[in-house]
Amino acid sequence: MTDTVNQLPPPSGGMTDRTKLQLILLISLIGIVVYLLAPILTPFAVAALLGYLGDPLVDRLEERGFSRTTSVVLVFVAMSLVIILVLLLLVPILEAQISQLVRDLPRYVEWFRTRLEPLLAQTFGIQTEGLLDLSHITGMLKEHWQAAGGFAASAVASVSKSGLAVVAWLINLALIPVLTFYFLRDWDGFIARVSEVIPRSLSGTVTGLAYQSDQVLGGFLRGQLLVMASLATIYTVGLWLVGIDYALLIGMGAGLVSFIPYLGTITGLVAGLVAALVQHHDILHVALVLMVFGIGQVAEGFVLTPKLVGDRIGLHPVVVIFAIMAGGQLFGFVGVLLGLPIAAIVMVILRHLHERYLQSELYGQSEGCSEDADAAPADNSEAETPDSSPT
Repeated sequence: MTDTVNQLPPPSGGMTDRTKLQLILLISLIGIVVYLLAPILTPFAVAALLGYLGDPLVDRLEERGFSRTTSVVLVFVAMSLVIILVLLLLVPILEAQISQLVRDLPRYVEWFRTRLEPLLAQTFGIQTEGLLDLSHITGMLKEHWQAAGGFAASAVASVSKSGLAVVAWLINLALIPVLTFYFLRDWDGFIARVSEVIPRSLSGTVTGLAYQSDQVLGGFLRGQLLVMASLATIYTVGLWLVGIDYALLIGMGAGLVSFIPYLGTITGLVAGLVAALVQHHDILHVALVLMVFGIGQVAEGFVLTPKLVGDRIGLHPVVVIFAIMAGGQLFGFVGVLLGLPIAAIVMVILRHLHERYLQSELYGQSEGCSEDADAAPADNSEAETPDSSPT
């Protein structure tokens, strides 16, 4: 896609009012169609996302002499194996650690009361009595678990009553790998066909914006997600070697929120230190946990971010959070998947409009007026200088 976009002509002249109106109507129509078809678009959105992520790998294999079909098969098999391994290995371990954490919660509350509360009171004068009421926490957890169990029971009952719902869910699940394979195989063709229907007067501008959107979105999906996965792996393996019971839970949590600067490190470090103190009651394991997160930060700053993200301008963390939440609120799970691409496109368009404004006559006139106003006193002073000098 990148090579195709780079070969396209530069942006041409501006759009007429009629063309702008037609473009707005087209975007509105697409939004309405997506909203109406959201219940059936989930497998297509998931497959398109996987195809977008895998297309650069297919292109690289093609450059090494493999055919398009062979490259697609290799990438498809690799992606399938990764997803299957994650579902079969990580999900059961994660579920087991969450259940263990719920069982061990009274021990952590007792440690907070006997160790941390007196330290906070003596050192900082902070009174935390009643902050962690074990009976209240236990009751709240039971209440929420009962509510979750009731919801699950009602959901299972409704699904069991409707065989069509089960069939539709299985069909969507089976469609994802099939659609992903076709997206991988025909991705470049899709891009070329979309490029053909763009009006020639807008071709340069649209393809330029599409290239920038690909850079922004790719900087997050292909760059930042790899950084997040790498940090989650470093934290998980490191905490497991240290001997922390919830290594996967803490490491994955810290890695997944690491796209927000310092949040992943702080939350993971605090959770790791508390787990080390409660489990081992010594300074050695505290130092080892600090070392694990120190190694992660050094790797992120000097290896992962420069190599995987580089100087590409990605999506701001606030934009990512808002796009996911807004997309989910408007279009459900499909909106969650489409939120990031739409946010990338909107951000690129706003940046383009900002650049156009800086080059516009309006911005130039205001700047020229201010420069004239600043130059006027200087001219007056120069004009008065001969009068004030002696003859």
